[in-house]
Amino acid sequence: MDTASTAVITAVPPLERSAIVDALYRFGAGQDLADRALFLSAFSEPATVDFTGPARRLGAEIPVFHGRQAIADIILANVGGLDTTHTVTNPRVTAYDGRRATLFALVEAQHLPKGDHSRHLLLKNIYTVELSRQADRWTIDHMTIDNVWLTGDRTVLFPG
Repeated sequence: MDTASTAVITAVPPLERSAIVDALYRFGAGQDLADRALFLSAFSEPATVDFTGPARRLGAEIPVFHGRQAIADIILANVGGLDTTHTVTNPRVTAYDGRRATLFALVEAQHLPKGDHSRHLLLKNIYTVELSRQADRWTIDHMTIDNVWLTGDRTVLFPG
């Protein structure tokens, strides 16, 4: 293992590590619970979310989402008719200086139409996240989502 990367990772105080990963948990749980306030709390005001790669793989062309309110409007509207579960695994803080951090995680996202669980779309994605410390929490400044694999009905997430 590279000793430089080990030094960066071990330099993160345990409570800070938990607080950094919590931003990603708020992102997933906000969707799963349809809790807009929780979802919004995951992002800084000028945040961006890049889901273009997975969307393209699912046959859709979408832009990078810019701004906390727009991110919430777009994502929560898109999953509003779905039952979702997001499971975050292998979260690793890959850089940290006390004010800014980067995070790597695997996220499994299950999507089922409300009232029709005979169809589903399951995605395994890599999340690369840049975060910053706000007054009382860490928030996401930029999130890139890359798809590792998927299974199920692609039209569950992008019906058109």
